[in-house]
Amino acid sequence: MISLKRVYESGKCTGAPCFLVERLWPRGIRKESLQMTAWLKDVAPSPGLRRWFNHDPGKWQEFRHRYFAELEKNPQAWIPIIDAARKGDVILLFSSHDAQHNNAVALKAFLDSKMAMPQAA
Repeated sequence: MISLKRVYESGKCTGAPCFLVERLWPRGIRKESLQMTAWLKDVAPSPGLRRWFNHDPGKWQEFRHRYFAELEKNPQAWIPIIDAARKGDVILLFSSHDAQHNNAVALKAFLDSKMAMPQAA
């Protein structure tokens, strides 16, 4: 199962692989204090798409469409998450204040759809 956690929430990542899925390091967080498996910058939206979206809920559906297109072109960025999720629970770490309209929410939806597909033999 893939779940989401805001990096500013209390508590550590324990018991499940944690992947930071942001292109930019979260403000005010020390690298050594964020216990994570990996920082997957390349799975985050491109800088141009991130600036265009600018966390505007009115652009949410179009953002998802564009972001999913970017993800389809870059499977090597998200395959480590899928591989870990097929073995057990995984946590995607994000820093956005908006817990409903951010790249981690969109990425989770994308990955959930990939997980629902049958695996190639």
